[in-house]
Formats: sequence, structure tokens, C-alpha cells
Amino acid sequence: MPLVLVALGGAAGAAARYVVDGFVAERTAGAFPWGTFVVNISGSLVLGLLFAFAIERDVLPAGVRAPLMIGFLGAYTTFSTLMLESWRLWEDGAVVLALANIVGSSLAGLVAIVAGLTLGRAFA
Repeated sequence: MPLVLVALGGAAGAAARYVVDGFVAERTAGAFPWGTFVVNISGSLVLGLLFAFAIERDVLPAGVRAPLMIGFLGAYTTFSTLMLESWRLWEDGAVVLALANIVGSSLAGLVAIVAGLTLGRAFA
């Protein structure tokens, strides 16, 4: 049963990623892949929160940890897409945008993880 729940979480995460990416991309048309950026940063924030609740405070039931943290967020966040979009920017000659995408996503992702952990630790 845990495998089925992780798979269902993954399906929901993939659908959420599609919706969020599309929503942001429609409103920020341009060279920079803002949809992927928003997905990765929001996923980092939520993962930080869930980690604090699940692992550090033990207030998130064990049965929902894997479906949410592995299934949903594993499918929702898009590191491989981040790398592909960065490479495509690089190939198109937009080296500065490619580097901004990699460095910006990494730094903002770390900030979002810390923010999520801080919030989770404060409320748990």
C-alpha cells in the first residue's frame, strides 16, 4: 500500500507542477524559465516545512511522509528540467541567463529550505 500512496502522491505532484509552471509561464513570458524557478523554490519551501514537521517534530504521521515528501514533492520539483532549460539557454548563447538560472535557483532553493525549516520548527 505505501507504494501505491507514493505513486498517487507522484501523480498529484506532476499535475501540480504542470499547473503551477503553466500559470507562471503564461504571466512571465520571456527568456527566463520562471515557471520552473517558482516550482523549484516553492517545492523547497514545502519540503523544509514537511521535514521539520515530520522528522524533527514528529507531528506529521509516518503514513503520509513518503507520499508527500517522496511522491508529491519528488514529482513536483523539477531539477532535471532546471538543468535542461539552463543548457538550452547556454546553447542559445544566453550564458548569463543560464548561469543566473542555476545560481539563482540554487541560492533561492537553499533560502526556501531554511525558511521552511524555520517556519516548521516555529509552528511544530
